[in-house]
Amino acid sequence: MSSRNRVVLITGCSSGIGLALAWTFQAQGDTVYATARRPESLSQLADAGIKTLALDVLQPAQIDQVIETIGKETGRLDVLVNNAGYAAIGPVAEMPMAQLRREFDTNVMAPMALVQAARYLLRSAQGCVVQIGSVSATLTTPFAGAYCASKAALHNLSDALRMELAPFGIRVIIVAPGAIRSNFGEASSRSMNETLANDSWYAPVRGAITARARASQENPSSAEELAQVIVRETRKSMPRPVVRFGKGSRFLFLLKRLIPERRLDTILKRKFQLNRLG
Repeated sequence: MSSRNRVVLITGCSSGIGLALAWTFQAQGDTVYATARRPESLSQLADAGIKTLALDVLQPAQIDQVIETIGKETGRLDVLVNNAGYAAIGPVAEMPMAQLRREFDTNVMAPMALVQAARYLLRSAQGCVVQIGSVSATLTTPFAGAYCASKAALHNLSDALRMELAPFGIRVIIVAPGAIRSNFGEASSRSMNETLANDSWYAPVRGAITARARASQENPSSAEELAQVIVRETRKSMPRPVVRFGKGSRFLFLLKRLIPERRLDTILKRKFQLNRLG
């Protein structure tokens, strides 16, 4: 692919993978539009000359405004990275419906809205869409069913996009990270506290639910390493359809494929102490 300066839009840049991607694309000489719900969280990027915009991905008007701004300023968009995400942690049978809807609105509907809004700019630039998914799309665990389901939906929609957008020169990459260093565990723990009532059926195993919320921070790889891998893939004319990186990204994928469902259920129920209940 051409080494020319590219125009890149990234969502969820206040920390973690999004922040690392903003720095890495800029270091490659690309023009980066970094976005977040709270623009003040992007001050260090703005100070370094990176373009920053406010974007709550749950607000369609803000999505349209960001795409319009990029179109007016550059006339094209080479790379769209849908990184903003949310993790609702807790038992599915007790999860408030508002929280479940937020999970799918953030992790599924918002990325699709951005692809639809940006597709004409991407086509004019022979662009690339990067969807930050998860190894959890492959292996569903107790107490993360909503998150796993939303990422599975994102992966499946992105598979379709990869085939449907190919005739128009738009490449689609799904990233399925394992454990990556970020504030994801802290945010997931807050979500769990919103969900798990004191009289919950699952209160006796609160510790196991907390462990699931923080699992992504067990011996994590650095977000900077992952960002380097992603940026390299976006420069390829034929990138890998799925990029796996970080602890568990390959092992858990193989675990799901190789172990029979009943046996896997038994392993996971024991790991998350469900055998103590009932």
